[in-house]
Amino acid sequence: MNRKKPFVKRYDGNPILTRDDVPYPVATVHNAGVIKHNGRYIMLFRSHLHNGRSVIGRAESADGFSFSVHPEPFLVPSHDGGIFAEYEEFGVEDLRINPVGGDYLLTYSAYSRHGVRIALARTRDFEKVERIALITQADLRNVVIFPVKFDGRYARLDRPHSEMSPWSIWISYSPDLVHWGDSRVIMKPVPYHWDEMKIGPGAPPFKTDKGWLNIYHGVFKTMAGAVYRLGAALHSLNDPAEIIGVSDQWILHPEDPWEVSGYVPNVVFTCGAVPEDDGTVRIYWGGADTVMCAGTAVIDDLVQSCLTNTRSAL
Repeated sequence: MNRKKPFVKRYDGNPILTRDDVPYPVATVHNAGVIKHNGRYIMLFRSHLHNGRSVIGRAESADGFSFSVHPEPFLVPSHDGGIFAEYEEFGVEDLRINPVGGDYLLTYSAYSRHGVRIALARTRDFEKVERIALITQADLRNVVIFPVKFDGRYARLDRPHSEMSPWSIWISYSPDLVHWGDSRVIMKPVPYHWDEMKIGPGAPPFKTDKGWLNIYHGVFKTMAGAVYRLGAALHSLNDPAEIIGVSDQWILHPEDPWEVSGYVPNVVFTCGAVPEDDGTVRIYWGGADTVMCAGTAVIDDLVQSCLTNTRSAL
């Protein structure tokens, strides 16, 4: 049954971060990973520089809505002459913060003349960053890592590019976070559905009583261009490759002026969601690849939609 009440309640003060809040010159602020660390919200946001390439900035907040930006970028393309410098030459983008084993694993898109692939880094304090490995080949984006191991292996969701089949969500496993395999597709777009063009992982999955909640993005092609929306899927607690249900409805779509109009119109795109103790989840999204926005949803509402108002995963 369709809901009249929206799943996500937008924060009244949106957008919560714009380029005007950044103390160094940038053209945009969007697609941020967000985590709660030592009682404060940490946001690692993407910005286009005025040459069109991207860096990652850092902002902090006590309440999760009013953020202050660090005076220098958090992560910029490597210039050490090694393999990261070669594969990050054109920019670093769309970072996710994955809490795993006491560390924060950072997965981000590394762009270069060779295409786009995913890099993995690690931090514990959001001051020092250790690059670990490039963990995919081109062309692959949107990697999120589950916070626990399954049968001794790490698990991730990702989205390879394919011309033979619509962009879909895959799962892969690793014994050491560096070498990944045993990959297979677990969720595909649905024809003439709000996510029919392509789907991809959004925020890192988080645990609920009924399963791992995966807030993903889906894209629909219109005569006026693509529309990016957010949806929800529920994965089995014991087997993340098993999808229990996918909500048939989107949970968020572009409505506000800064989501409908901007660098890339008609986009809401998430890289971060923070579950709270009161049963809500705080969702953060980029509006039109230009500003950062936030809102809250009741976790049980999202879970129940996955269980009772479902569409096929494959």
